[in-house]
Amino acid sequence: MPVERAVSAGGVVLRDGAGGAEVVICGRDSDGVWGLPKGTPDEGESLEDAAVREVNEETGLQVDIVKKIGTVEYWFAANGIRYHKWVHHYLMRSTGGDTANHDAEYDRVEWLPIDKAIRTLTFDNDKRMVRRAISELGGVA
Repeated sequence: MPVERAVSAGGVVLRDGAGGAEVVICGRDSDGVWGLPKGTPDEGESLEDAAVREVNEETGLQVDIVKKIGTVEYWFAANGIRYHKWVHHYLMRSTGGDTANHDAEYDRVEWLPIDKAIRTLTFDNDKRMVRRAISELGGVA
């Protein structure tokens, strides 16, 4: 099986909600998957610029990067190709926008309290990045 390299960049976007910290997550009705916003850099685009653009497109939010919080590496297979993928995650803060303006990649984009977001996220890697983001801010998740 041929092997290809894949790279994505995205973020953990946090805000202060009425009941404490909240994180934005994205969900699809077709397969029930809930994840963090991320995507592939365009040709010549930096990882940071790709992360900001992808988060904006997928969530409808304007964001700034606070700091890089980690990279997840994993393998998967699709369409007869084995992929070795790296996903670069950034801690972000929302500076404007509205989740109602997200693109069509996801059906729902929601702000959730940290504990509920961690329970809702589908993939352990995403849960780990949310915990790391909270830890970077001095909290416990």
